[in-house]
Amino acid sequence: MKRSRIAALGAGLLASTLLATACGNGGSSGQSGAAAGGDSVEIGITQIVSHPSLDAAREGFKKALAENGYTEGQNVTYDEQNAQGDQGTATNIAGKFNADQKDLVLAIATPTAQAVAQAITNVPVLITAVTDPVSANLVDSLEKPGGNVTGTSDLNPDEEQLALLKKLAAEARTVGIVYSSGEVNSQVQVDLAKEAAQKLGLEIKEATVSSSGEVQQAAQSLDVDSFYVPTDNNVVSALESLIQVAEPRKLPVIATEGDSVERGALATEGINYEKLGYQTGLMAVKILKDNADPAGMPIETASGLELVVNPEAAKHMGVEIPADVLESAKTVGK
Repeated sequence: MKRSRIAALGAGLLASTLLATACGNGGSSGQSGAAAGGDSVEIGITQIVSHPSLDAAREGFKKALAENGYTEGQNVTYDEQNAQGDQGTATNIAGKFNADQKDLVLAIATPTAQAVAQAITNVPVLITAVTDPVSANLVDSLEKPGGNVTGTSDLNPDEEQLALLKKLAAEARTVGIVYSSGEVNSQVQVDLAKEAAQKLGLEIKEATVSSSGEVQQAAQSLDVDSFYVPTDNNVVSALESLIQVAEPRKLPVIATEGDSVERGALATEGINYEKLGYQTGLMAVKILKDNADPAGMPIETASGLELVVNPEAAKHMGVEIPADVLESAKTVGK
């Protein structure tokens, strides 16, 4: 039987009282919340588009729940939806989740998080792969979200990423960034990259797109000697088309996460999205089992960065990876 509502929206919601009563027997299983007494949790998962990083975040989330007593098909069911890059579809998915009265919703990436936050206000919403939840108007603050939305941010260390570029390609002076004009998280990253670039003596040149189909042309329009790929969903989805521009011109491509490096970017010192999703899943467990209130659960960031390099991509881009970097990095590619 589906649990009536999750008691994670703070004092004053009737769901809190109902859930406390339902779980008051303190059963011997050690589980509280929806997993107690054989109740089944229904979780809606929505993501803006499929690409390895977002997919990894989703799987990491589910793994965290599985390792904490939520077995798919037994006491948890997932309704997994993908907007295929379309904001209208994301809005429709959010509306359906609201009508279905899910027990908890996971929104992966900023556009879907915004759609869900607008549609759903009476059940817990967890977000992940969102760069700046405050700028996206999802939470009041990182420390005290203040509503029914909390989760994890994938804000990347732009200065470290660009410093890595200089270490791998000391001659680089101009950095091209292709990003989606309609994604708040992308604009935030570009602004931060500009600040970091100024400190490092680099110049950022930018080109905007409205869909993944425009990425290659945008990359071709930039007169630069390197590329930096933010966690932009349209650009990451079409990463190969940007790399097709970079390789013939021998331009290094620095990414913000390891999956993009595995797909052909040169290197990153970035986030592991499966771990980020897992971290988000642990927050869900606190809500489901311990009745934690999202309003008071701070937005979390990734714990630890990974240095990842692709030696094969380095050959195609005319870059020689220093020995000390190779020794300390995870290597991917052929």
